[in-house]
Amino acid sequence: MSKRYSLFIPSLRKNVRWLLLCGLLLTLLVSSSMEAPLLKAAANASPHLFTSPVTVALAPDLPKSYAKAFLTVLKRTSSLSTADGAQPLTLVDRLDAANTQVKLTALPAKGTPLAERFYAVVVPFATARDDIALAEVKKRWESGDAKKLIATEEAAAMLPVLLGAHAEATVTTDQLLAKLEATPGAVGLTAFDQLDPRYKVLTVDGINVLDNHLQPARYPLAVALTVEGVNAAQLAPLLQPLTKPYTNRAANQLTTLVMTGVTAMSRGTAAQMDQRGAVYPAAKISDTLAAADITHVSNEVPFLTDCVTRNVENNLTLCSKPAYWAALEAIGTDIVGLSGNHLNDFGYDGARESIKWYRDHKIPIYGSGLNLDEACAPLFWQHNGNTFAFLAVIAWGPPNDWATNKLPGTCYYYDHKQEILATVRDLAKKANIVAVELQYEETCNSYPTAKQVTEFRELRNAGADIVSGVQSHVPQAMETYGAQDKGGPGAIGYGLGNLFFDQMWSWDTRTELYERYTIYQGRVLSAEILTGVLENYAQPRWATPQERATLLQSLFDAAPKRP
Repeated sequence: MSKRYSLFIPSLRKNVRWLLLCGLLLTLLVSSSMEAPLLKAAANASPHLFTSPVTVALAPDLPKSYAKAFLTVLKRTSSLSTADGAQPLTLVDRLDAANTQVKLTALPAKGTPLAERFYAVVVPFATARDDIALAEVKKRWESGDAKKLIATEEAAAMLPVLLGAHAEATVTTDQLLAKLEATPGAVGLTAFDQLDPRYKVLTVDGINVLDNHLQPARYPLAVALTVEGVNAAQLAPLLQPLTKPYTNRAANQLTTLVMTGVTAMSRGTAAQMDQRGAVYPAAKISDTLAAADITHVSNEVPFLTDCVTRNVENNLTLCSKPAYWAALEAIGTDIVGLSGNHLNDFGYDGARESIKWYRDHKIPIYGSGLNLDEACAPLFWQHNGNTFAFLAVIAWGPPNDWATNKLPGTCYYYDHKQEILATVRDLAKKANIVAVELQYEETCNSYPTAKQVTEFRELRNAGADIVSGVQSHVPQAMETYGAQDKGGPGAIGYGLGNLFFDQMWSWDTRTELYERYTIYQGRVLSAEILTGVLENYAQPRWATPQERATLLQSLFDAAPKRP
């Protein structure tokens, strides 16, 4: 017993010491194994706890004007408010040495955006070419040859990030057009908001910067000023006031307007619609016309419930069935000008019925009415902050088509010319864009008459931004003309040809124009000519590239000389 006891005591003490040592080691191991993930989790949960002082670098390709302004602000900013409180702000020379960088990049931009800028490839308005590949733009840019590419100072400063170095001398925005006109074959680069109708804007790889449905990230000549890095959100508010406006192409300040020529869904056109359906005429061009924010139609004939299709050669007593409105609805018609000379073909009662039909269906009309005051009254419109006044008059017969104080009809120009010119001057003070359309003397020639040139320009000089001839059954010249204090040059289309009408007897009567205007921040930014060809007496299609080039060249050749 004593032996066993004496042997047991030392063994127990040894075992206790061993157990205590094991416990201590186990505790140390557990603590050590847990320490690293706990610290890591803490760091992940609150990264700002370990934020270093703010270091900022400006990219070397920033335009000098922006870099100078940014540096001025940054040099007098000693600290930046962050999640940790005020942190010292230090300027460094290299991007890789900074935790926050100010850069110029392509869209779509990373980081916090400061501004975005869009640029357009332009040529003089009277140019048949429509598109240019981005690869060609780059090649012209890299060549440094002013006979190939002419850039404004702003474009040259902003686009190297996309196109590379540009060594050629630049021009001011005001010098660009004259330089392009003196350099056949050259293309220009200018800012979107510096466009005017004297330029034709080329699509780039088929993408149109004028498109009111443009996806900005797809357009290849758009750049962004951004702040990237850990303190981007805190730094951006200091610099954003230096880049205003945020964009030079605000989608919510842009409006597209499409003006069209003669519509008379009667005779052969009506026969095809009766056979193939009321939307048949619109099938091939509807997507483009309906995409405009404002789509205009000049409808020359009345809508009558008892209208009968009379597809007889030389039938000049014309009407449309109300069901035919489906074709105009399909192209997205928003407004209807009623200056045509067939609106009273079925007498005053027919005119009254047609006007009532429009009003019952809440379709905005102008240029005709139940009396003279209504016929000569403008139609006001608003879209995206741009205001419009539309006016339509007739400068042709027959006299029984003209409204009087008591009888329905159209607004006859020559009986009220001075009042109409005064109205245009007054409207120019009230609306951003004044658009006047005339039902003028019909000729089958792309060249406008001398009197037509004088009178259309007279309306431009009075303050109309857009003047359109809606009488001509063949396309006539189009020109950009005049300058106004309120917004620069406007446009005159002397005759747009037909939209929906059955005149298949010549190539000239089959070809059609649709004017598409881009209005931005209250002024006409661009005038585009869309071209179609009538088929099967009723249905326009888009002109082929060769047909289009030939037609455009004939229009430019027919344009009157500038004064």
